[in-house]
Amino acid sequence: MPRILSFLAGSLLLCSVATAQEFPQPQASPHAVVTQTIGLTEVTVDYHAPNVKGRKVWGNLVPYGQIWRAGANENTLITFSDSVRVGGKPVPAGKYSLFVLPLADEEWQLVLNKVTTHWGAEGYDEKNDVARFPVLPETAPMRETLNYWFSDVRPGTARLNLSWEERTISVSIRTDVNTQVLRAMRKAVAEKPNNPQLLAQAAEYLIQNQLEGELALRYINQAIELNNTYANNWLKAKLLAQKEDYTTAVAFARRAIKLGDKDDESFKTQLPSMRAVLTQWQAKAY
Repeated sequence: MPRILSFLAGSLLLCSVATAQEFPQPQASPHAVVTQTIGLTEVTVDYHAPNVKGRKVWGNLVPYGQIWRAGANENTLITFSDSVRVGGKPVPAGKYSLFVLPLADEEWQLVLNKVTTHWGAEGYDEKNDVARFPVLPETAPMRETLNYWFSDVRPGTARLNLSWEERTISVSIRTDVNTQVLRAMRKAVAEKPNNPQLLAQAAEYLIQNQLEGELALRYINQAIELNNTYANNWLKAKLLAQKEDYTTAVAFARRAIKLGDKDDESFKTQLPSMRAVLTQWQAKAY
C-alpha cells in the first residue's frame, strides 16, 4: 500500500508540473506580421508560419481540393485600412480571414472570408466568403518557411505574394489613391485657403498626375496671386503646356526665368533644364 500511495503521489506531481508550464517556449509555427502601405492604404497580413521539415507540402500536407488556412494555427488575417481592389474585385475596408483553395490541374483560389475567429479552417463556411480570386501557382526557389511578402509596390498598387516550399501565388492589390489624396487636398485647402505653399503643393500634385486640370489652374493662380515666385510661375507654365496652350506656357516660362534669383543655387541648378523645355515649347507655339 505505501508503494501504491508513493506512486500515485509521484504521478500527481508529474501531472501538476506538466499542466503548469507557464514559461515561454518557441512555437513550431511562429507568429509573423507583414505590413505594406500602398498609396495611403495600409495592408497587413497576420499569420503563423510553418516549416516544410522535409515533408511534401502541396497535394500532401496541404491536400488539393480542400480549403486551407493559408498558414498555421488560427485564421490567417488580412486587414485593409481603406477599400481596395484585390485581383480586380472591390473589397471594403476591414479585417478578413484568408484562405487558399489549391487545385491539382487548375488555377488556385484565394479566398477572403468575413469570419475571423476560427481555428484554421475549422468551421469554415463558404457562405461567409466576401470574395474569391483566381491565382496561378508558379514554380519558385525552395522556401523552408511559409512567407507572405509584397512586391511591385507603386503609389497605388502592389502585389501580395505567398511563398512556401517550391510554389508562389500572387494577387494584385489596387487602391484609389488619387481619390483619397483629392479628398484630403480639398479639406486642407478649405482650412487654409490663403497658404500659397499649400496651394502650389496641391497644384503640383494635380499637374504631375494629370488630374483635375481646372482645379489645378485655380490653385496655381491663387498661389501666384499670393506669392509671385519663379517656382509658381513655372508650375503654371507646365500646366498650360500640359493643356497644349504652348503660347501662354512660353510667356509664363519666360516670366519664371526672369523672376529666378541668379544667386539661388536651387534655381541655378534648374535653369538649364528650364531653358531646354522652353525651347521645346517655343517650337510648338510658333
